Amino acid sequence: MSDAPLAFQIAEGPADGPLLVLLHGRGADEGDLVSLGRMLSSDATTVAPRAPFPGAPWGYGGGYAWYRYLQGTTPEPDSFREGQRRLAAFLEWMPGHLGRPGTPLVVGGFSQGGTSSLAWGLGHPGRARGLLIFSGFLADHPDVTVTPDAVAATPIWWGHGTRDPAIPFVFAEAGWQALREAGAPLATFRDEGVGHTITREALDAARRFLDGLG
Repeated sequence: MSDAPLAFQIAEGPADGPLLVLLHGRGADEGDLVSLGRMLSSDATTVAPRAPFPGAPWGYGGGYAWYRYLQGTTPEPDSFREGQRRLAAFLEWMPGHLGRPGTPLVVGGFSQGGTSSLAWGLGHPGRARGLLIFSGFLADHPDVTVTPDAVAATPIWWGHGTRDPAIPFVFAEAGWQALREAGAPLATFRDEGVGHTITREALDAARRFLDGLG
């Protein structure tokens, strides 16, 4: 695939605020989550990149995807690795492109975007000030490992609906357990009776988490 930077949308915030990067779910695009930035942080500049793969060939509609999904918590290995490579390259390029090198970075996303954010964070310990996982899962992939060294430096917030039909709540519970056993600084939010979506209650909980990061 091309190594050109991912397309993105941006909602500017104060120059001294953090960069909040939000990754959309499969079949969506870079416009899907950018409006949530102000609900999560009044100080952040929100950056929403477009996933690298067109979703239509995999049956995901007219939007884009971070990887091809197989089953359970298993992504197709090669597309997942390439999606992670493109995301990592974007997150290295983006702060300098915006004239914000060294600015604190928070990375998160919904569904595939949440799964991809968590995998990137585990592979780049300490690179982000925090991670926000909305309805994602811990990917069963050889490049994704949960170790004390990988989790110690990055606080994680993970919210999930208890009636999620797309990514069952048991997947969240399994991910939470793995992270806790490794000693992760993890905050969780059970969205009771909620399906595969981001509720205002979840946004409020995530905002409190971000406020606590300082």
